[in-house]
Amino acid sequence: MDDPLGNGAERLHDWIVNTRTFAGRTGMDGRGEGIDDLFVRTQFDGIGASIMGRNMFGPVRGPWAADETWNGWWGEDPPYHHPVFVLTNYPRDPVEMEGGTTFHFVTGGIHEARQRALDAADGGDVWIGGGVNTVRQYLRAGLIDRIHLVVVPILLGSGERLLDNITGPNGRLPGFEPIDVSTGNNVAHIQLAKAEGEAGKLP
Repeated sequence: MDDPLGNGAERLHDWIVNTRTFAGRTGMDGRGEGIDDLFVRTQFDGIGASIMGRNMFGPVRGPWAADETWNGWWGEDPPYHHPVFVLTNYPRDPVEMEGGTTFHFVTGGIHEARQRALDAADGGDVWIGGGVNTVRQYLRAGLIDRIHLVVVPILLGSGERLLDNITGPNGRLPGFEPIDVSTGNNVAHIQLAKAEGEAGKLP
């Protein structure tokens, strides 16, 4: 609860929590603008629904308690302000939060979550937030069109690796091509898009 990402890993989020846009959505005190803030705005603009894994939603494991009070890391007004579909093995009733965010708990896997999110997005894009296992499942199924990777210059001792056993022999992510690399406030933003004519599942 006090250190959910492990020792020192909260610094992975410094670039986003210090931006004006994220602060405006969470009641925090960020004032940063520039390229980092642009990426945060892009993360929310045009997004009609989000998907995340249960580990991103919170630290609770196993069946939900009948009196479950855990509603995410973000307080009463999460920054999403649209429907969020949480992958889980255990059913739970939807949780309505302030600001327009409702968490829906999906037990039917990534394809059910995708379809429900597309329906809820009503023509908007669907953002897949994480964690690593969730992103890998969608990558392997060929269901991701664009990727935004943020490289933060800190060294972590262990953890899940996003691209393990997915990249090809040349180190590239099959089916994707880089479209932009930008430097933010001590981070690098790498954008990739599905290559033209490339479709289908990854190995």
